[in-house]
Amino acid sequence: MPRDPRRADSSERWLANARADLALARVQLPSGGLYEHLCFHAQQAAEKSIKAVLLAKGIDFPFTHSIRTLLDLLPPELGSNAIEDAVDLTPYAVAGRYPGESEPVTEGDWRCAIDIAQRIVFWAQSAVESSR
Repeated sequence: MPRDPRRADSSERWLANARADLALARVQLPSGGLYEHLCFHAQQAAEKSIKAVLLAKGIDFPFTHSIRTLLDLLPPELGSNAIEDAVDLTPYAVAGRYPGESEPVTEGDWRCAIDIAQRIVFWAQSAVESSR
């Protein structure tokens, strides 16, 4: 498959960006901060991780924040119930950017988002490594 010039260089670069988002998502909430912003980075970590896997497998993907759409593109052997709850992170792609669009995010929501995002990043690292 010819490389789409709009895509980042490689699945490894997508994973590096996913790990960077995960690192930001893990930051303790600073004074005046909102959990919505940290959860946005958890969502981005999961989204970029799945896109890294799709890229490693040579599967084109749309520019979307919908994790459901991305998971549906995975080959059956890569889909797993263990990553299915990543869909729960999709609302964080926009929730923190527009006040009043959703309920406030709690510390518990944030901790759950971190857990999900971390599992997706680890799953993606393994899937990309096995594609080499």
